[in-house]
Amino acid sequence: MTPPRASSPIPHRPRLLVVEDEPVMRAALAQYFSQEGFEVTEAGTAEACRKALRRQPADVIFIDVQLPDENGVTLAQDIRNTSAAGIVFVTSRDGELDRILGLELAGDDYVTKPVNLRELLARTRALLRRRQLDRDTERRNTVLRFGNHVIDLMRRELVTEAGIQVRLTRGEFDLLAVLVQARGMPVARSYLVEAVSHREEEAGERTVDTLIGRLRRKLADGGDKSELVVTVGGIGYRLGVEVEGSR
Repeated sequence: MTPPRASSPIPHRPRLLVVEDEPVMRAALAQYFSQEGFEVTEAGTAEACRKALRRQPADVIFIDVQLPDENGVTLAQDIRNTSAAGIVFVTSRDGELDRILGLELAGDDYVTKPVNLRELLARTRALLRRRQLDRDTERRNTVLRFGNHVIDLMRRELVTEAGIQVRLTRGEFDLLAVLVQARGMPVARSYLVEAVSHREEEAGERTVDTLIGRLRRKLADGGDKSELVVTVGGIGYRLGVEVEGSR
């Protein structure tokens, strides 16, 4: 397999892990994608793949379905539990059932040998773009505005409209996140207890009431004059202002 001439590198050097037991094939993939601007790591077995991922995460992983120590699909399923990397099966098994199972169980794409390197590069770049779009969408959906504040659920940050960070404890943030995501609907005290149960073994309704009191003071210090956290008699609490999406 002779690699075609490489074009100009893509920016940001995405990290690629090539999991292939055939040395010539592995080297060809590694050389070509390195020339195309990728930071490439090689692994010849499933065990070596896991070790490589423990050392450094990958953006995309090429996995041969037939590895000497483990089925590649099983490896991919295991990786899916801990990694958001894109997974491309690169294999000589081209049966329709193999392809369907690979994509349904763990893979993002499936290419068969002999590999067209230009096509694989195009597929990989497309996969990276889709992953970035997914991250951007997730980021937008987790940044919400209410009153004089903006909460970032992913980064676990709360700032005022003026950009001043409001420091919250873990319990305070968890309660606020639940109320914001409920968008004004009442949330039962029992549910809020569950939201902070990881924080204290003895967390109960009194714990929730205490955290709510502290949260109210910090939100008021942030410049909101209206009551942001409203008590709902016999039920619990709700957010007292409208929640908007990302600015």
